[in-house]
Amino acid sequence: MTEPDTSNAPTHPWRRFVALGDSFTEGVGDPDPDAPNGVRGWADRVAEQLALGCDDFAYANLAVRGKLLAQISDEQVERAIELKPDLITISAGGNDLIRPGADADIVAARFERIVERLVATGATVVLFTGVDTKFSTVAFRRIRPEVAIYNSNLWSIANRNGCVVVDQWGCKEIQNTRMWASDRLHLNEFGHHQVARLVLAALHVDNELQPMQPEPMRPQRWREARRDDLVWAREFVVPWLGRRLRGVSSGDSIEPKYPEPRVIRGAMRREGPVEPDHEAPPTPDSQ
Repeated sequence: MTEPDTSNAPTHPWRRFVALGDSFTEGVGDPDPDAPNGVRGWADRVAEQLALGCDDFAYANLAVRGKLLAQISDEQVERAIELKPDLITISAGGNDLIRPGADADIVAARFERIVERLVATGATVVLFTGVDTKFSTVAFRRIRPEVAIYNSNLWSIANRNGCVVVDQWGCKEIQNTRMWASDRLHLNEFGHHQVARLVLAALHVDNELQPMQPEPMRPQRWREARRDDLVWAREFVVPWLGRRLRGVSSGDSIEPKYPEPRVIRGAMRREGPVEPDHEAPPTPDSQ
């Protein structure tokens, strides 16, 4: 009797993945002109890997840049629950923590209420610690103590609710300016690739993503560094301060990348989205 070929069989139990959050999960900093909103990101990369060997794997990404916890709770959580996922990722709270006077304990308590709603669906829920900002600009080194407190709370939240944790704080690879976009706030394509590897490792999923080994870069000269500082301040800091003063967000006019689940066969970048067929998981509208 011939044994069935399992060489291309999926190595995980999930078939419907929904990603929630802000710019980190939307993929800002990882440009892709062919993708919605012009960005790719770690969640797309994870979805591509999880889809290998699955004919009916579906992925939705509800994350929008600039969103605070309250907005994610109001705009994304119920929609995610309606999609009936069996895998949910949520990274949130960073935009709350960078605001003046933020209290990491209060932010964490609000975050746990969201997590409880997601865990109640029975899905696997994945959380993310914040990156250690010690290596970063002065502005973000300033909030390092709050990030550390938030991370401590997050580990407790994960233990109480049975969540998977992706430990960015402990990832030394992304504590390197070469992993970050020119705005110094978002990961670039190398950073998003590394986070995708962290997520898949936390889920214990075999994958095709190879460790990143960027070519050596010569040390930046003092004059070049000062020039880059001026460009960064003009193009990113001044507009950010202006938005804070006007009470607006960079995501106010942005829609989610993939508000509806998309069936993926192979890599999205190679084959593009595929319309669900009769074997795909039903959407809420079709039930």
